[in-house]
Amino acid sequence: MPARLPTGIDVLDQRLGGGIPPGSIIALSAPPASGAELLLYEFTAPRETLYLTLDRTEIGVADSLRRTAVETGTPTVQYVADEDRTDHAIELLGDLPERSTVVVDPHSAIEREGRSAFFEFMTQLRLHVIDTDSLAVLHCLDGRNVSPLRDSTEHLADVVFELTTDIAGATVENRLAVPKFRGGRALTETLKLRLTDSVAVDTSRDIA
Repeated sequence: MPARLPTGIDVLDQRLGGGIPPGSIIALSAPPASGAELLLYEFTAPRETLYLTLDRTEIGVADSLRRTAVETGTPTVQYVADEDRTDHAIELLGDLPERSTVVVDPHSAIEREGRSAFFEFMTQLRLHVIDTDSLAVLHCLDGRNVSPLRDSTEHLADVVFELTTDIAGATVENRLAVPKFRGGRALTETLKLRLTDSVAVDTSRDIA
């Protein structure tokens, strides 16, 4: 079995047995107002990354990567235009290097292209990550207007990351759950994250 691919977050990789199996699709579900983009940036660090942006411009994403405190890699950022969006995204997958990462941000835009286009994209994405022993990360916005195809995304995904953000008084608390892990062990407990200008895992509970 090929070695697992690290996420870029050491504590998370340890909990997941070394990372994610090659050929997997991850659905990262998170509120739009959360720090989920920092997690996406972490995924660019361990290996070559194709970053497909479907709403922000290439310049906007590149500038955010440059200004973040996260130790990122040097991803190839490609804007997927509104016209023939699904076909364009599938075409760009042809440039996916071996043992790399492809980020789809946000995947919600693909979900809104309609059932037929959505399933065609997911089929082609699956073929490309398997053929190249790569990893796909789908940024799924979990906000006020969630696509009816979200259930299908999470069903087709091999791994589901659920980021929740709660505000209680003067405290903002972020927790990451991994309720689904096809080919590995799902986590029975959430990870408490500090999402400021970087990603840190609060391991204080692990200290005896």
